[in-house]
Amino acid sequence: MKLYYSPGACSLSPHIALEESGLPYEAIAAPTKTHQLADGTDYYSINPLGYVPLLVLNDGRQLREGPAIVQYIADQVPAKKLAPANGTFERAKLHEWLNFIGTELHKGFSPLFNPATPAEYKTMVIAKLGERLKFTDGLLSDRQFVLGDTFSVADGYLFTVTNWAQPLNIDLAPYSNLVAYRARVAARPAVVRAMQAEGLIK
Repeated sequence: MKLYYSPGACSLSPHIALEESGLPYEAIAAPTKTHQLADGTDYYSINPLGYVPLLVLNDGRQLREGPAIVQYIADQVPAKKLAPANGTFERAKLHEWLNFIGTELHKGFSPLFNPATPAEYKTMVIAKLGERLKFTDGLLSDRQFVLGDTFSVADGYLFTVTNWAQPLNIDLAPYSNLVAYRARVAARPAVVRAMQAEGLIK
């Protein structure tokens, strides 16, 4: 498998999932600013949408969306318990979390990265994001990870998205459960390896 990623982008989530899975894969940098691979290839020729992540299977089939990619990875190694079994209530809870992270947090942060976003609108976005972070913090008050005491692919996604708070100067200190949770996830060897591979930590 090949994972196309941009350092620190949402593609860190499947990068973490792959490291957790133990599956063989190749990580290929596809920077979102240049859309050019290290060998000069135009990334748009591989993924016409131009964004990451992109997972290319050994037979050439592609998956483009992060939540779909991480669940596919998890299902290849059921013994790792990176996702609950399909058809269970717990799997539906995983879908719930992946959708919440994607639509309420991920997309909540997105306008803040755009220099063209008006300051007044950014203020509104930050306020709404604060509400969502407070809600997340509350849900983490009685558990180690988002689904309970077992790490899942949703944790890699939540960790990735909340990483963006620092460069955007959003203080996470008021969310003590989230801060403690992030420390637990950051200490996982697979997370360390993925972040090192992307040059995010030494």
